[in-house]
Amino acid sequence: MPRPISARIHSAALAANLERARRAAPDARVWAVVKADAYGHGIERVFDAFRAADGFALLDLAEAERVRALGWRGPILLLEGVFEARDLELCSRLSLWHAVHCDEQIDMLAAHKTQQPQRVFLKLNSGMNRLGFTPARYRSAWARLNALTQVEEISHMTHFSDADGPRGIAAQWQAFCTATQDLPGERSVCNSAAILRHAHDQGVRGDWVRAGIALYGSAPDFPEHSAAGWELAPTMTLSTRLLAVQHLQAGDCVGYGSRFRADGPLRIGVAACGYADGYPRHADTGTPVLVAGVRTRLVGRVSMDMVTVDLEPVFAAGAAPGFGTEVTLWGRAEGGAVLPIDEVAQAAGTVGYELMCALARRVPVQMD
Repeated sequence: MPRPISARIHSAALAANLERARRAAPDARVWAVVKADAYGHGIERVFDAFRAADGFALLDLAEAERVRALGWRGPILLLEGVFEARDLELCSRLSLWHAVHCDEQIDMLAAHKTQQPQRVFLKLNSGMNRLGFTPARYRSAWARLNALTQVEEISHMTHFSDADGPRGIAAQWQAFCTATQDLPGERSVCNSAAILRHAHDQGVRGDWVRAGIALYGSAPDFPEHSAAGWELAPTMTLSTRLLAVQHLQAGDCVGYGSRFRADGPLRIGVAACGYADGYPRHADTGTPVLVAGVRTRLVGRVSMDMVTVDLEPVFAAGAAPGFGTEVTLWGRAEGGAVLPIDEVAQAAGTVGYELMCALARRVPVQMD
């Protein structure tokens, strides 16, 4: 039989999180962001749950083709736009909308021969300093695009750098309002954090919101808010089984480098999961885990194929863990207990996004 590790994708939770984004941004249309293969969940697996979205947003042309192949006939937005001139041919053939964030992309459009004008989202660099035209150059970029017969409609977008924190969005929002003042076209500024924290303001939520990590059950501003606090449901569960139980005495060490040393008698479980499965190698002693639905902790270093966990809290709860006992690395245990992916990520010094996207190909994935 195969190793007992597996991931489960929860369709009902995906659909519920999309509806939660809608409630947070009433009257706005919602992009379901499915970049990075739907944050590691798989585009084909999330598609049915996200059919109620108004459009799909992603980065990769191959992923756009996959969404069209699934039967989607609505809008698809390339969040980083095209990377070379011939990409515009596929945009025309697949009716893709695309971001424009630099002069080179405008030059490509100007040289593109097409009978089908394209819908573009002109991007403002309002302070994130990744992609987009500066406020001083934004209106001239809009004028260049507006003069092209290859362009049908121009929308406006920016990306907030601090929607999830105390700095907030005020400065970037003001920059966006000033740069786009009196220009026609729809607006899109809200990512997941801005949807949940700021989209109650009708002006800020605009015409389109871009729901990303919130769709996948992770809080964009953790630990200030938890996923449950935002009424988001976990969409991915990574679980496995115990392979062995070891009985340690005081002074015994666990794992490579002997990073963990027992203070006294200790029962530990060995579970079939490691960094080759996508579990973070930098997770260390204290990272939370569920065994038989009981919260406990990792002990020692993560190996390629195995982790070791403290079983004492599990025995104390009245369970009798042994070979084959369920271990939940994140998500929902069989009995209903939940281990939020954000808590695991925080303990490992990373974010839930990375854990989702890092799920290894060797891990079987099931739908429920």
